[in-house]
Amino acid sequence: MQIIKLRVNGEEVETAIDPRTTLADFLRQHVDARSIHLGCEHGVCGGCTIVINGKMARSCIALAATMDGAEIWTLEGLKDDPAIVQLRQSFHECHGLQCGYCTPGMLITARDIIARYGEPDEKFLREALAGNICRCTGYAGIVKAVQHAAAQLARRD
Repeated sequence: MQIIKLRVNGEEVETAIDPRTTLADFLRQHVDARSIHLGCEHGVCGGCTIVINGKMARSCIALAATMDGAEIWTLEGLKDDPAIVQLRQSFHECHGLQCGYCTPGMLITARDIIARYGEPDEKFLREALAGNICRCTGYAGIVKAVQHAAAQLARRD
Protein backbone atom coordinates (compact mmCIF):
# COMPACT_ATOMS: atom_id res chain seq x y z
CA MET A 1 0.00 0.00 0.00
CA GLN A 2 1.05 3.56 -0.67
CA ILE A 3 -0.12 6.72 1.07
CA ILE A 4 -1.13 9.59 -1.20
CA LYS A 5 -2.22 13.10 -0.30
CA LEU A 6 -4.04 15.23 -2.83
CA ARG A 7 -6.77 17.80 -3.16
CA VAL A 8 -9.99 16.65 -4.84
CA ASN A 9 -12.75 19.16 -5.55
CA GLY A 10 -11.27 21.52 -2.99
CA GLU A 11 -10.99 18.93 -0.21
CA GLU A 12 -7.79 17.39 1.15
CA VAL A 13 -7.69 13.61 0.73
CA GLU A 14 -5.10 11.33 2.31
CA THR A 15 -5.44 7.59 1.98
CA ALA A 16 -3.61 4.33 1.42
CA ILE A 17 -3.96 2.83 -2.04
CA ASP A 18 -2.68 -0.10 -4.02
CA PRO A 19 0.02 1.36 -6.32
CA ARG A 20 -1.74 -0.21 -9.34
CA THR A 21 -5.01 1.68 -8.75
CA THR A 22 -6.02 3.93 -11.62
CA LEU A 23 -6.99 7.48 -10.83
CA ALA A 24 -10.49 6.80 -12.19
CA ASP A 25 -10.99 3.88 -9.82
CA PHE A 26 -9.54 5.86 -6.92
CA LEU A 27 -11.86 8.81 -7.52
CA ARG A 28 -14.93 6.62 -7.91
CA GLN A 29 -14.16 4.44 -4.89
CA HIS A 30 -12.58 6.89 -2.44
CA VAL A 31 -14.35 10.20 -3.13
CA ASP A 32 -17.55 8.89 -4.75
CA ALA A 33 -16.97 10.79 -8.01
CA ARG A 34 -19.73 9.17 -10.07
CA SER A 35 -19.32 11.59 -12.98
CA ILE A 36 -16.27 9.60 -14.04
CA HIS A 37 -17.47 7.07 -16.56
CA LEU A 38 -15.28 4.22 -17.69
CA GLY A 39 -15.82 3.31 -21.31
CA CYS A 40 -12.64 2.22 -23.03
CA GLU A 41 -10.13 2.32 -20.16
CA HIS A 42 -7.50 3.28 -22.75
CA GLY A 43 -7.86 7.09 -22.69
CA VAL A 44 -9.69 7.18 -26.01
CA CYS A 45 -13.41 7.71 -25.30
CA GLY A 46 -13.28 10.75 -22.99
CA GLY A 47 -15.78 9.42 -20.46
CA CYS A 48 -13.29 9.75 -17.60
CA THR A 49 -12.12 13.30 -18.37
CA ILE A 50 -11.22 15.39 -15.32
CA VAL A 51 -9.00 18.39 -14.53
CA ILE A 52 -5.58 17.74 -12.99
CA ASN A 53 -3.55 20.77 -11.93
CA GLY A 54 -5.60 22.97 -14.25
CA LYS A 55 -5.38 20.76 -17.35
CA MET A 56 -7.78 18.23 -18.79
CA ALA A 57 -6.70 14.61 -18.43
CA ARG A 58 -8.02 11.08 -18.76
CA SER A 59 -8.28 9.50 -15.34
CA CYS A 60 -8.45 5.94 -16.64
CA ILE A 61 -4.84 5.97 -17.84
CA ALA A 62 -3.30 7.78 -14.87
CA LEU A 63 -2.17 5.94 -11.77
CA ALA A 64 -3.46 7.40 -8.51
CA ALA A 65 -0.02 6.84 -6.96
CA THR A 66 1.45 9.46 -9.32
CA MET A 67 -1.01 12.11 -8.16
CA ASP A 68 0.51 12.79 -4.75
CA GLY A 69 0.21 16.55 -4.19
CA ALA A 70 -2.03 17.14 -7.22
CA GLU A 71 -5.17 19.25 -7.38
CA ILE A 72 -8.00 17.40 -9.09
CA TRP A 73 -11.45 18.56 -10.14
CA THR A 74 -14.26 16.30 -11.27
CA LEU A 75 -17.62 17.44 -12.57
CA GLU A 76 -19.02 17.18 -9.04
CA GLY A 77 -16.55 19.80 -7.86
CA LEU A 78 -17.26 22.06 -10.83
CA LYS A 79 -21.05 22.04 -10.36
CA ASP A 80 -21.10 25.78 -9.50
CA ASP A 81 -18.49 26.82 -12.07
CA PRO A 82 -20.16 29.49 -14.28
CA ALA A 83 -19.09 27.81 -17.52
CA ILE A 84 -20.35 24.40 -16.37
CA VAL A 85 -23.65 25.92 -15.20
CA GLN A 86 -24.13 27.53 -18.62
CA LEU A 87 -23.05 24.40 -20.47
CA ARG A 88 -25.54 22.27 -18.53
CA GLN A 89 -28.32 24.72 -19.39
CA SER A 90 -27.27 24.86 -23.05
CA PHE A 91 -27.04 21.06 -23.31
CA HIS A 92 -30.62 20.94 -22.03
CA GLU A 93 -31.94 23.71 -24.29
CA CYS A 94 -30.10 22.60 -27.44
CA HIS A 95 -30.76 18.87 -27.08
CA GLY A 96 -27.13 17.94 -26.48
CA LEU A 97 -28.15 15.06 -24.23
CA GLN A 98 -29.43 11.61 -24.89
CA CYS A 99 -28.26 8.72 -22.73
CA GLY A 100 -25.87 10.99 -20.78
CA TYR A 101 -22.94 8.58 -20.55
CA CYS A 102 -20.57 10.90 -22.41
CA THR A 103 -21.96 14.11 -20.88
CA PRO A 104 -19.58 14.61 -17.92
CA GLY A 105 -16.52 14.28 -20.16
CA MET A 106 -18.16 16.46 -22.83
CA LEU A 107 -18.92 19.19 -20.29
CA ILE A 108 -15.37 19.29 -18.94
CA THR A 109 -13.92 19.25 -22.47
CA ALA A 110 -16.31 21.97 -23.63
CA ARG A 111 -15.40 24.10 -20.60
CA ASP A 112 -11.74 23.82 -21.57
CA ILE A 113 -12.44 24.65 -25.23
CA ILE A 114 -14.44 27.75 -24.34
CA ALA A 115 -11.81 28.91 -21.82
CA ARG A 116 -9.03 28.60 -24.37
CA TYR A 117 -10.74 29.49 -27.65
CA GLY A 118 -13.82 31.57 -26.80
CA GLU A 119 -16.46 31.05 -29.48
CA PRO A 120 -15.18 28.35 -31.85
CA ASP A 121 -16.79 27.73 -35.23
CA GLU A 122 -18.46 24.40 -35.94
CA LYS A 123 -15.54 22.83 -37.83
CA PHE A 124 -13.05 23.65 -35.09
CA LEU A 125 -15.45 22.54 -32.37
CA ARG A 126 -16.11 19.17 -34.01
CA GLU A 127 -12.36 18.55 -34.19
CA ALA A 128 -11.83 19.71 -30.60
CA LEU A 129 -14.57 17.38 -29.35
CA ALA A 130 -13.29 14.41 -31.37
CA GLY A 131 -11.62 12.93 -28.30
CA ASN A 132 -15.01 12.45 -26.64
CA ILE A 133 -17.08 9.66 -28.11
CA CYS A 134 -20.87 9.90 -28.15
CA ARG A 135 -22.76 6.98 -29.62
CA CYS A 136 -26.24 8.47 -29.29
CA THR A 137 -26.55 12.07 -30.44
CA GLY A 138 -24.66 12.37 -33.71
CA TYR A 139 -22.97 15.43 -32.12
CA ALA A 140 -25.26 18.03 -33.76
CA GLY A 141 -26.97 18.95 -30.49
CA ILE A 142 -23.68 18.85 -28.58
CA VAL A 143 -21.97 21.21 -31.03
CA LYS A 144 -24.97 23.56 -30.97
CA ALA A 145 -25.02 23.46 -27.16
CA VAL A 146 -21.33 24.30 -26.83
CA GLN A 147 -21.62 27.14 -29.32
CA HIS A 148 -24.69 28.46 -27.50
CA ALA A 149 -22.91 28.29 -24.13
CA ALA A 150 -19.82 30.00 -25.55
CA ALA A 151 -21.95 32.84 -26.93
CA GLN A 152 -23.81 33.25 -23.63
CA LEU A 153 -20.58 33.31 -21.63
CA ALA A 154 -18.98 35.81 -24.05
CA ARG A 155 -21.93 38.18 -23.56
CA ARG A 156 -21.32 38.18 -19.79
CA ASP A 157 -17.69 39.27 -20.14
